[in-house]
Amino acid sequence: MKVLIVEDERKTGSYLRQGLSEAGYSVDLVADGVEGLHMALTEDHDLLILDVMLPGMDGWQILETLRRGGRDVPVLFLTARDQVEDRVRGLELGADDYLIKPFAFSELLARVRSLLRRGRGEPESTTLKVADLELDLLGHRATRAGQRIDLTAKEFALLELFMRRKGEVLPRSLIASQVWDMNFDSDTNVVEVAVRRLRRKVDEPFDNRLIRTIRGMGYVMEVEGEA
Repeated sequence: MKVLIVEDERKTGSYLRQGLSEAGYSVDLVADGVEGLHMALTEDHDLLILDVMLPGMDGWQILETLRRGGRDVPVLFLTARDQVEDRVRGLELGADDYLIKPFAFSELLARVRSLLRRGRGEPESTTLKVADLELDLLGHRATRAGQRIDLTAKEFALLELFMRRKGEVLPRSLIASQVWDMNFDSDTNVVEVAVRRLRRKVDEPFDNRLIRTIRGMGYVMEVEGEA
C-alpha cells in the first residue's frame, strides 16, 4: 500500500515516513502543496495525509482540486488547527478523517489502517483476539478468559500494537515511535516499564504467557506452540 504525505514540518514528516515505513507501507513525502498536488494527480496512492497549512497551496485547495477532478483517494487531514469550523470545512470538501497535532502514532496508524480497509471495501473488524485475550476497539475494553482487564490509554495502545502484529518481534524503538508521541525520548526505560506493567495485568494472573522478551531484539506476542 502506497501513502503520500504532504507535510512541511521536517521533523513531523520524517517521523511519519519512518513510522509508516516500519509498519510496512510505501511512503512518498513532499513539503510543498503544489508538488503534493502534482504527485497526487500523476501517481497512484492508496491514501493521502495532508497538512492544512502548506507553502504554495494549502491542504484544502489540494483536496478541493482532487475531488473536483473525480479523484476519490482517501484523505486524512493532519493539522494543528483544532477549531470546529476548520474540521467541518475539511469534511465538507471531502476529507475522510481529521487528526489534530500533537498525536500518538498508534492512533494515526489505526486511522490509516481503517481508511485503507474502507477504501478496499473490506469490513472493518472492531475486535482483536489472540488465544483467550480479546480487545474491543470500540468499547476500549480488554478481557482475558472472560475476565475484565483495566488498562490505561498507553497500555491499551501497547496491547493493540502487540495484538495487531502477533508473531512479529517488535524492537523497542518501533514500539516507542508507534505508542508514544513524537516528542518521546527513546533513551529512557519507559517502554520496558510499560511492558512490565502490561504483563502484570495480561499475563501474570493466567497460566499461559503471551508477551515474550527476545533478548537483544525486543518483544513479541505469540501463543505457545504457534511460533
